[in-house]
Parts: sequence; structure tokens; C-alpha cells
Amino acid sequence: MRIIDIREAKRRLSKLVDEAARGESFVIAKDGEPLVEVSAFAATPSGRVERLGFMAGHFQTPDDFDRMGAGDRAALRLALAKLSASRRRKSRCHA
Repeated sequence: MRIIDIREAKRRLSKLVDEAARGESFVIAKDGEPLVEVSAFAATPSGRVERLGFMAGHFQTPDDFDRMGAGDRAALRLALAKLSASRRRKSRCHA
């Protein structure tokens, strides 16, 4: 694989990107030490990256997903209501 010094890469960035897009990968180095490998981004044939549905088939959403934790939420609302009422009573006593 071709190694390009970072200073040269800065000067020729546009041409190097075009080359990488055509499949000509290369390495950018600084002071002789490789820093990064540049290669074409693997896109779908249409040129767009497909993201929607990329996890299809890897997990299932439960049928009761929208009702999950309903009892816990109700208990939390009740506890918060009791706490709020308790605080209101205490503030009236100290006023």
C-alpha cells in the first residue's frame, strides 16, 4: 500500500480523495510513522448508506411494549403524590 507523507497529503488532498474513491487506498504517515489508512467508504449500490432496518431480525419487540412497567409507573405516581401531600402538610405546620 502506498504511503503518503502528511505534508504531501495536505497539498494533494482533493486528488488523493478522488483516488481513494476509485479504490486506490493509501496510508498517511507523519515523520515516517503511519497515522491513518484512507480507503473508499463502502456504500450501497445506490450511493446511499442504508440505516433503517439494519438490526431487523436481531431482536423482537414484545407485544405489550407500550404497557410495560404500567404497574411500576402507577406505584411511582402514587408514592410521589403521597410525598407531595406530606410536604404540603409539613409546610402548613411550620408556617
